[in-house]
Formats: sequence, C-alpha cells, structure tokens
Amino acid sequence: MTPAMRVPEELSARVPVEQRGPGLERDAVRMLVSRGAEVAHHTFTELPLLLRAGDLLVVNTSATLAAAVDGWTGHARVVVHFSTRGDDGRWAVELREPDGRGTTRARTGGPAGREVRLPGGVRLVLEEPLSRHGARLWWARVSGRGVPELLRQYGRPIRYAYTERDQPLSVYQTVFALPSADGSGSAEMPSAARPFTARLVAELVSRGVQFAPVTLHTGVASAVAHEPPYPERFAVPGASARLINAAKAGGGRVVAVGTTAVRAVESAVGADGAVRARAGWTDLVVTPERGVRVVDGLLTGLHEPEASHLLMLEAVAGRVAIERGYTAALQLRYQWHEFGDVHLVLP
Repeated sequence: MTPAMRVPEELSARVPVEQRGPGLERDAVRMLVSRGAEVAHHTFTELPLLLRAGDLLVVNTSATLAAAVDGWTGHARVVVHFSTRGDDGRWAVELREPDGRGTTRARTGGPAGREVRLPGGVRLVLEEPLSRHGARLWWARVSGRGVPELLRQYGRPIRYAYTERDQPLSVYQTVFALPSADGSGSAEMPSAARPFTARLVAELVSRGVQFAPVTLHTGVASAVAHEPPYPERFAVPGASARLINAAKAGGGRVVAVGTTAVRAVESAVGADGAVRARAGWTDLVVTPERGVRVVDGLLTGLHEPEASHLLMLEAVAGRVAIERGYTAALQLRYQWHEFGDVHLVLP
C-alpha cells in the first residue's frame, strides 16, 4: 500500500455490522477476494463456495480481555490498557489519557516507579519499558488483587476513536474464543474471525473444510509507525500441527484466519517445513524476505497502513496483489478496522 493510499475517516466501521440494520448477523460483511492480480467481490456468507474439501482454516482461540481500566496517577486521570501477561507475573501496560469522548489518546509512559491507583484498592507500579525501541509500553507490577479479577470487575474492551460508542465484551469475542486458565487473553480482538457464525462454521465443516485451532494472545495494536511487533505468547497444539501437515500433504490449502494465526503457525515450522507442537513466546516478524513456509492463504481485515501488517500480507500474496486489492477496497468503499469488511487472499 503506497503512502498515497490513505483511508478516509468515513470508511472506518463505527459499529458492528449486526447493529447497522434489522436481521443482519456478523457474517453480513463484504469480502474482497484477491487471487494473484485478480480482485473479486463477495459477501462473507459466500466463503464456503470459495474454499474446497481438504482446505484447512487455522483459527486463533484467544479470548478478548476487558483490558481497559480507569485509574489515577497523582491528580491526573489515566486509562490503563493491559496488553500482555509476563511469565514473572508482571503485565505489559500502556497508559493513555481520556479524551473526553469515551476514548483515549496517547500519553508519555514512565518514569520507572510511577504509581497508578486503580479501582478496588489496586496499585500498579511501572518498572521498565517493554522494548528498547520506545517507551510506549511498560512492564508493571500489580498489587492488591489479581489482574484477571480486576479486569472482570472493572475492565471494558479497548476502544478507539473511530468507533461510535462502548460495546459489551461479547461484541469483541469471536466464535472460536476460549477462556485461558491463567486469565491470559488478547488485549484486542483477533478480529479476522469476527464474521464467523456457528452456522457458517457448520456449513464449512459439512463441505469438508477443516479447522486447526492455535492460540496467540495479541497485545495492544496502537503502535506508532514502524514500531516492530512485540513478542507475544502463542501455542500450536500437536493435534493442530498434524492437521496442518496432513492438509499440506494432501494438496489442501492452509488458510490462516488473521495475521495472529500466521504468526503462530509460522513460529512452529521447522527447517524441514513440518509444523510441530510448540508453545512459548514468538518475536517472529513475517516479511517478504522471510516469506511464509506453511500458509497458502490469509483471511484478514482491512486496516490502516502499518509496516508489519502489510509486510505480512506481501509475504503471503505479493505486493501487486495487495496494492490492487487495497485500491479496489478504497474505490468501492469497503469498511475498515475490527468491525469492518474482510480480505481473503488465495493462491
């Protein structure tokens, strides 16, 4: 996507599709389909007609957290976005300023030792920046109660300024979401899977399309330009690895549902091209130079230009396909962001 291709504000999806009119469900979004340099236009309900028996969809089961909590630092109001749970019990957090419209704007993080007062007598203390590349996210220690309990009682989904109003957490959960035993989850919804409904999943299964669940807990996405992706926790179960390998061996196409699914499965492939069970942290950045070794296709949303996201799309489909697809999406006024339309890239 070239710098000249900027997304007009009016193309940001302000509410979920099911709230735009009577009788609409999540699968009522439009779907741009790219095959090489060819572009076609469909609705998401037509996905079963575009896949075939033996194809496999890799889906992210991470549940979305109510990751935004109001707090105070000194006399200033802040909103804490809980991003990622560390292995040592700390959480990576981003401090934001309320903007008076129900959303937030960026603010300076730190310094180390800054204390934030949260509801229920909880205290949060910033310890160190998450990355040497910037001080937007900080590792913080929380005392007073566990973070999962805090989020359940006082949290709300992270919301950005292009949306119209607060939404219940259920709006941000996909049909594949499963709660994690330790309270981990995604700070923001793995939104490529949002249009799936139970009915559509059943139709795909009945047509011989398989599903391979993986988990990648995604952090906050409000990255500044060219900020590299942060390490994220992921797991590829052995059963899913076997399904992926079998699909590849049988001539089926492996289609990742979302960039999170790409990052997870490409982090579990060995030098021999086989996917194996793996869990832990991944700092993988998928670029055209690195390429993809497992994924044949990708179902993803339409997002603002962001280096890592577009590089991953290029790695799967090539630059020409992505530029033509995004040009068509702008011309035909597709809806952007997590409540918007989707883009299916097939080989």
